[in-house]
Amino acid sequence: MKTLFEKIWEKHVVETLPDGTTQLYIDRHYCHEVTSPQAFGGLRARGLKVFRPAQTTCIADHNIPTVHQELPIADPVSKNQLDTLAQNATEFGVTHYGLGNPLNGIVHVVGPENGYTQPGMTIVCGDSHTSTHGAMGAIAFGIGTSEVEMTLATQCIMQRKAKTMRITVDGQLNAGVTAKDIALYIISQMSTGGATGYFVEYAGEAIRNTTMEERLTICNLSIEMGARGGMIAPDEVTFNYLKGRTFAPQGEAWDKAVAYWSTLYTDQGATFDKEIVFDAAQIEPMVTYGTNPGMGMGISESIPALDTINESSRASFEKALEYMNFEAGAPIVGKAIDYVFLGSCTNGRIEDFRQFTAFVAGHTKAPNVTAWLVPGSWKVEAQIRAEGLDKILEAAGFELRQPGCSACLAMNDDKVPAGKYCVSTSNRNFEGRQGPGARTILAGPLVAAASAITGKITDPRAWIKETTSK
Repeated sequence: MKTLFEKIWEKHVVETLPDGTTQLYIDRHYCHEVTSPQAFGGLRARGLKVFRPAQTTCIADHNIPTVHQELPIADPVSKNQLDTLAQNATEFGVTHYGLGNPLNGIVHVVGPENGYTQPGMTIVCGDSHTSTHGAMGAIAFGIGTSEVEMTLATQCIMQRKAKTMRITVDGQLNAGVTAKDIALYIISQMSTGGATGYFVEYAGEAIRNTTMEERLTICNLSIEMGARGGMIAPDEVTFNYLKGRTFAPQGEAWDKAVAYWSTLYTDQGATFDKEIVFDAAQIEPMVTYGTNPGMGMGISESIPALDTINESSRASFEKALEYMNFEAGAPIVGKAIDYVFLGSCTNGRIEDFRQFTAFVAGHTKAPNVTAWLVPGSWKVEAQIRAEGLDKILEAAGFELRQPGCSACLAMNDDKVPAGKYCVSTSNRNFEGRQGPGARTILAGPLVAAASAITGKITDPRAWIKETTSK
């Protein structure tokens, strides 16, 4: 009896060393401009080639601008990063999707939507949110720059096998609750270190009923509770999503692949190192109030009172509230905001834009809000336009930007000014993450949409109730 993780892991073991370290074969390697320059430089210094270039894909995303991508990049740091990635990819014969390429976008969006990411694979990237790809039934995790070099040179990586955890979300979700809310709820209950050392498999009725893109959102955030990665067993949802995508198997190869993928599930009776169960009915739209993703709560709740916080955590709790200029015990609904960001590898897919657009249709963006709506890829951008979502957004006062990581992190021009509040559908709310002094409230697309319309943190359920009763 084996878990899904064990089945995939064992199939990729090349050798196990006496100390328990595993030489693990890697099926797919993604590179971006931030963590790869030193790795390629290391190969060059040692006179090495990329061992299997067809299994590495380079994609520019962190530093790219989200307006006027057709113009020369003004920021010298960003320009150097992007130029270096392009030069390295050319020199070492690796596929590269840079600015202007129709397959460009955020690496964790581009990989699944083009069929590069497939069930049963081992996948790495020099980026912590590589856990996203586990949603398709893969072992996917982030690696450091030295490991990027190791993968380029050998197509293998040295790893210790992680412990296993199953998180089951039983029951059905209430109206207005998104996949982002599931993830933020789990993190709020687990804390940012609650899954450290584990590879997490998500299961249960609420998980089975999600779409493929919702699963990508959930697994994306696994790293935020300390997990090595997250995964969901592939099923018909996965297969239907993958079928016909550019780099997915075709014809007889497709039938053979599905036959194998259908064996990728946790056997009945298989044991995990840890099991946790949550009730889907207890989850409501979520927001964060502090400076890590674990400082989250249901939107109808109040920020925890100081006397409810463990004494060992009070100093960091108070520091976070001081940074956010929030008050312990106070509600967060109604707090005025300045920015809304829809996008990132967490919520930059077509379904996120459909949710946001359906909510704001017929309404108008609040004048005090600057909204950055950033597709996760050019394919997502094309779908938005093909479905007419851009016209609906424009009528509501919103402007669509060009694909990229954007305001998820302050590595490009999209920086939230110091002291300003941003309701963000991204994955991290660390101090300065969206710009020096920026204050980030993580939320899902519906909370972001409601807040963009009202100009303040708003429960989307209350907004729906109010507008439908008029």
